[in-house]
Amino acid sequence: MAAKKSASTKKTSAKGKAKVGKVMREYKQGQLKSGGRGKVKNRKQAVAIALSEARRSGAKVAPPKKKSSTKGGVSKKSTTKKSAAKKKS
Repeated sequence: MAAKKSASTKKTSAKGKAKVGKVMREYKQGQLKSGGRGKVKNRKQAVAIALSEARRSGAKVAPPKKKSSTKGGVSKKSTTKKSAAKKKS
């Protein structure tokens, strides 16, 4: 039996693949720039730029990952600190 793909799995369009390939080629050749500034040196940043440009051109690519956050936007603090005041007797 062949395994079924989940419904959430989406295929990237040929236009999207071509755009990402073009941008990654620029990165490998050292010609990719970020926002008119210096050259991109980080591979992850190059991938992010490639996907962003593909989305902007209307190509079908994976949606951006959502950042996870804590409930209410407030982080929990640990309460394992012992006070030195208790030892003053």
